[in-house]
Amino acid sequence: MTRMDISEFDAGITRVFQLDLPPEAVERYTAQAGTGEWPLQYGLGAKRLRAAFVEVVAIRDLGDMPLSTYLAEGYGLTGQDFRDDRARLDALRGHVVILTSAAFDRTAQTLNIQSPLRWVGSYADETKAPIGRPLRSASAEGALEGGAPGGPVSKGSSTTLKLILAALVVIVLAVLAFALGGGA
Repeated sequence: MTRMDISEFDAGITRVFQLDLPPEAVERYTAQAGTGEWPLQYGLGAKRLRAAFVEVVAIRDLGDMPLSTYLAEGYGLTGQDFRDDRARLDALRGHVVILTSAAFDRTAQTLNIQSPLRWVGSYADETKAPIGRPLRSASAEGALEGGAPGGPVSKGSSTTLKLILAALVVIVLAVLAFALGGGA
């Protein structure tokens, strides 16, 4: 059994687990039943697990694409820890379970990973530098001063608004006069 602590502040981590089950048993293990029973959650020992952030991959369904390429392209994994494990990831067979940090719903918990799950690795997402060149115009430099952009803000009311309010007052007075007996 493998223990793994998940912080409520956990973010940007993709975890990969090997699922050692025959293909016909995978769906039954990884699908959450209508009753709330979820063998995958029990196998992880997780208090909280969000199905929307759990992916089960049959490696054979990737065709010629290695698992590491799928993870790099699909999850944006590029860190050194991931690059060091590429050969090991590509050697896996059968099914893998991929969990992003969001799968734990910001819930602090200790996982107690049990068979048929086997932890393969946890990989941090590296933040990427912005694409493109820095802005080089006069409008992109300096500090903001003064009020809101777009010219001075009107301090008075518009004529249209005054006319609409006057019309509403007349309508309300007419309805009140009618309701209080003026329309009998």
